[in-house]
Amino acid sequence: MKKKPNIVIFNPDQFRADSLGHLGNPAAVTPNLDKICEEDGVSFRNAFCQNPVCTPSRCSFMSGWYPHVRGHRIMHHLMRAGEPVLLRSLKELGYYVWWAGKNDLVADKDKMDLYCDVRIPKQSNFQPTNVKVEQSWRGEMGGENYYSFFKGKIENEWDGPEGGSDWNIIRKAVDFIHTGSKDKPFCMFLSLTYPHPHYAVEDPWYSQIERDKVPDRIPTPENWDMKPSMVRGLYGRQNLCTWTENKWTELRAVYYGMCSRIDYQFGLLVDALKEEGLYDDTAIFVLSDHGDFTGDYGLVEKTQNTFEDCLINVPFIVKPPGDVGVKPHINDALIELIDFPATVEALASIEPKHTHFGRSVLPIVKGEKDEHRDAVFAEGGRLQEEKHCMEKESKGSRSPEMIYWPRMSLQTSEGPEHTKATMVRTKEYKYVMRLYETDELYDLKKDPMELHNKIEDPALKDVLIEMRERLLRFYMETCDVVPHTLDSR
Repeated sequence: MKKKPNIVIFNPDQFRADSLGHLGNPAAVTPNLDKICEEDGVSFRNAFCQNPVCTPSRCSFMSGWYPHVRGHRIMHHLMRAGEPVLLRSLKELGYYVWWAGKNDLVADKDKMDLYCDVRIPKQSNFQPTNVKVEQSWRGEMGGENYYSFFKGKIENEWDGPEGGSDWNIIRKAVDFIHTGSKDKPFCMFLSLTYPHPHYAVEDPWYSQIERDKVPDRIPTPENWDMKPSMVRGLYGRQNLCTWTENKWTELRAVYYGMCSRIDYQFGLLVDALKEEGLYDDTAIFVLSDHGDFTGDYGLVEKTQNTFEDCLINVPFIVKPPGDVGVKPHINDALIELIDFPATVEALASIEPKHTHFGRSVLPIVKGEKDEHRDAVFAEGGRLQEEKHCMEKESKGSRSPEMIYWPRMSLQTSEGPEHTKATMVRTKEYKYVMRLYETDELYDLKKDPMELHNKIEDPALKDVLIEMRERLLRFYMETCDVVPHTLDSR
């Protein structure tokens, strides 16, 4: 029987695809991620997540389901007993599963042994939602920095509250590679925090980003009327309209520095695999759950139901084991993160026990084909009457003193801000259907920044009909799943 490959899932949080050097960002310093797709893997330029926030995206890319299949479209509905999770499938197949960092995936926290052999939870006070963390850097309420998430340069405290969790994960991961049992194939899931805001990083990563190379941000729309009420509301409540371009450049540079630190940590992991002679026997996947505004449109952080490319276009790099022929390159095919579990299944010879909608990218990795999908999809939001989906449980909704208050206060409002929307995107166009407000249609060739909503443009009438029909077919194909275990009658 062919030996099953080791699997490493390197999963930084809130990492934009355009923050990678090899994808054309002149300010990015990501040599390790750049190198792996030059020599041993494939980087997918057009990979898209299925929801722009953590939990729904993770539930999707660990199951192969779109968020609507079982209602995984809010932060407080995690995968439950009986629902498919890739880590559990690998463990049941005989893999030794090592999982460190964020959960945001499974609800059965008292039954983690079903999903992994080792669980190292996130232990950092990094998140600004922790009111015990010193936050004087925010300034006074009402000031232009209060909701910006921007802190800037931090001290070189690799074990401190600013980034201790990620460093702890990397150290423990390297230690496992050097000393862990190799009797079984292993799966390592490194669920990291960076570059999730707040925007803060230490030297040398802070200083190595050349500010004069930072790309221009997408400007604030001249006409907000044709944009979703969520982003219009965020623009007003985050209060960043007085920021100078120099200040935006500094914020973006700090974010790129955070990405560069992630790249350095990835290099430590690869070095350890090579030192132990495990690199060729290991499949490596690099993917993020979603992106970040990082100043685009005059916004920071993210939303739950808008689908700008800066939020949904994410890194997806696949380095297969050495016995799989690979054609290293940057590929332009449309990819969805639900293709990740399908690719793992193909490598590990797993016959899935549930219906899912992912497609293996191995034929592209091998150089056998270049195209993959005709369209990609993302979705989010709630029905107006779904009070239980407002996420009032989240700390950020409770007080204007909380840094997430601009977004969370909109999510708990009675208006359309947090309501349902679904995106279909091809290489030429993006269409977003909104249940309670104006739809969106963008000509991505003429308007790649998505600044001009053409939903009312008669010249694009045929395009709009085609995109709506594609969305209808998507929902017909994926609206439900029938369990593979049938009931007796």
